[in-house]
Order: sequence, then C-alpha cells, then structure tokens
Amino acid sequence: MDDAMHDPRRMPPSLWAATAPPAPPAAALVGEARADLCVVGAGYTGLSAALHAAEAGLSVIVLEAAEIGWGASGRNNGQVIPTLSRLDPDDIVAMTGAKGEAFVALIRDSASLVFDLIRKHSIKAEAVQNGWVQPAHRESRMRVSERRVKQWGARGAPVELVDRARMAAIAGTDHWHGGWINRSGGRINPLGFARGLAASAIRAGAVIHTQSPARAVERSATQWKVSTPRGHVLADKLVLATHAYGDSGWPGLSTEVIPVRSFQMATEPVSDNVYRTILPEGHALSDTRGDLYFYRFDANRRLVTGGALMIAAGYDARIRRRIAERAARVFPQLGVPRFDYLWHGYIGVNQDRLPHIHELAPGVYGWTGCNGRGVALATAIGREFARAAAGTPMQALPLPLSPLKPIPAHGFARVLAPLAVGLYRWRDSRD
Repeated sequence: MDDAMHDPRRMPPSLWAATAPPAPPAAALVGEARADLCVVGAGYTGLSAALHAAEAGLSVIVLEAAEIGWGASGRNNGQVIPTLSRLDPDDIVAMTGAKGEAFVALIRDSASLVFDLIRKHSIKAEAVQNGWVQPAHRESRMRVSERRVKQWGARGAPVELVDRARMAAIAGTDHWHGGWINRSGGRINPLGFARGLAASAIRAGAVIHTQSPARAVERSATQWKVSTPRGHVLADKLVLATHAYGDSGWPGLSTEVIPVRSFQMATEPVSDNVYRTILPEGHALSDTRGDLYFYRFDANRRLVTGGALMIAAGYDARIRRRIAERAARVFPQLGVPRFDYLWHGYIGVNQDRLPHIHELAPGVYGWTGCNGRGVALATAIGREFARAAAGTPMQALPLPLSPLKPIPAHGFARVLAPLAVGLYRWRDSRD
C-alpha cells in the first residue's frame, strides 16, 4: 500500500479516487512545444493558474510528473479554509509589511473563490459551502477563538464566536469548549475539484501533459526552456507549482519546505440515525490542537478524518486503531468506527508558517508553505500568478514577495520533522 501511494504511474487508492469524476484525457509531452506560459504541476496552484491564464487569452501548457491531482491536491481532507494555520491577520500584516492587508484580503476571500469556480464551471466536487468551524479543545483556547473573530471580523470576514452550547449543537458532541465559525468555508471532494479545474482549463484552451516531470529549467535565448524525459517546452513565463511533491527543476525551491506526512481515513457509511447527530448541519471542522482533530462527511455519509504519527513504519494498524479510538471518544454515538479507506500524502510545512511567494527570476513564479491550508490558498495564489503572467505588474498584486530561503540542513530537518507530533501533543495538553 505504501508503494501505491508513491507510484507516479497511477492515482493512489483513496476515497477521493474512488468517488471523483474521471480526469480529462492527457498524455505525456513528446518533442518541442511552445506557449506563453508553462506551468509545472497539475495541482490547485498550477491548474488555477492555467485556467485563469487561458481565460485571459494566453497559450498555456501544464506539465505534470504523475497524474492530475496526484499530490496534495488529490489527497487532502477537502476542507476549504480561508485562514492560515497558525497566523492571524495582525501577524500576517506584521510579517509582510506593505502588502500585508492586501494579502489578508486575498486569504479572506480564498474559500469563496473556490466555490465560485465550482459554480461557474459546474465542477462535480460534492461542494458544500456552509462554513468551516474551529472548536477550542481547551477552555483557555477560547481566547484564540475570540482573537480570530475580532481580527477577521474587523476585515470583513463572515465570522462568529460560538459558545459551548452552540458548538455542541454544531458538532454533535460536547467534546469542545466553544470556538468560532467562518461561514465562507466548507468542504469538497478535493480530487474532484482538481480534475474539474483541469477540464475547465482544457476547455479554455490550455494543454495538459501528464507523466511529464520537469527535469531542468534553463534560460534559452529570450524564453524559458523546461525539459522533460521526452521533450521540452519553450515559454515566456513559468509557474512552478510542485510544492511538497518533487522538484520543479528550480534549484533550492524544494528545500524551502518540509513535506510532513498526513494520514487520511474514511469510515464505512454511517447509519441515518447516527449521521443526523454528528455535524448535523454539514460543517467541516478542525480544532485548535497541534495534533489536529478534524472531521467532515462526504456525500455518502462517510466520516472523513485522519491524523499523524511520529513513526510511519507499520502505520496501517496503528493509525486505524488510534483514530478509531479518538473518534469514539469525540463522538460516543459513533462507537468504534471501521475504516474502509486509508491513504496518506504530504503537507508542505515551513519554519515561520507564512507562505513564501517568489518571483524567482523575471517571469518565473512559485511559492511554498501551505501549512495545511492549501485548498483555498493555492487556488487564490494560482489566479494571481496568472494575472502576473498576463502582464499585471507584481507590485499591483496582493502577493508579498520574499527571497528564496532554503531550510538549513534540509535533509536532517526532514528526518526529524515527524517527531514534532510529540511536541504538539504535549502542548495540546497544556493551557
């Protein structure tokens, strides 16, 4: 099973692979191709960039090393969250300077962009936009909820503080102490969204080549040349969008982020009686823990959740047992669930938890650091990269640019990263 998760020749087995509509046909690049814009990576960033650039009249070629949505875009929990994982608006502004408020506004509206695209292009992604909820797992964490409601509310986000009784009604359990809700968020079938973006981009005129990893990026006369095993693309502009999966061909970009493994799981369909008592209003939920508790239902009454392990060896039995016991504690009415699906993928984590957005060279754009908020954020950043490729000056875009900052001793840091789960659990148990 572990091999299947890393096999680029096919989609890894998951709930989403079993239920999403099929991907549009695509083949490997053979020979030379030319375009205004070459996008490396067919995940949310790359596909959003391709769609918006093609709609703006640019010729676009997308190169994907595996299959459409093969990486994090097709493996995540499908929660559409218009925030950053650890940073609040005031933090973001303090860290990004002049572009701070504009970037906060981009984040604020990012979930609505996802759902607007789904509606506009009739994407079949099980989309439900009725709010994302973040409960406080300790009474002291209500201060976090209050701070976030105050800061996001001051910037026009549709947020609301939720007391303990209301949270119990929303969640279907009294496990949490209250929290807050952002009503622009929600949930989707994430692979369905990726495949729908790809189909929409193709209809707009973009060309997508799968099984075409970027081996090298170099300057060739007045254009950029992206080489693959069987061909190359010459383009005026580039979007490098591989994030936590593989190397885009640009030196140092992949060492700016640590890929951290996240396990995702889906129960067998629960009975109607139980289904009506857990997240009865259909929200997506992820709490304030570092070792995150997160839950949502799919369209077939499967509870989709997951977790993390410090040591991945022999993960199958251990993660099933751990998350089943956790779910039974949180939702006693569920009992100890059985999981029909188990899969895993990587979250791109960086040191300061702030997205690092780059113009790596004139006309070459990339970013790292979704930190578990990639569905909405990547879609929004991809749209902005398309605007840049179409000629909008970078200074006019709501993107705070930063220089490339590879993580020191990246290989060593990558080995040690899973141990941080133990630290998160220790912090979660304290005020």
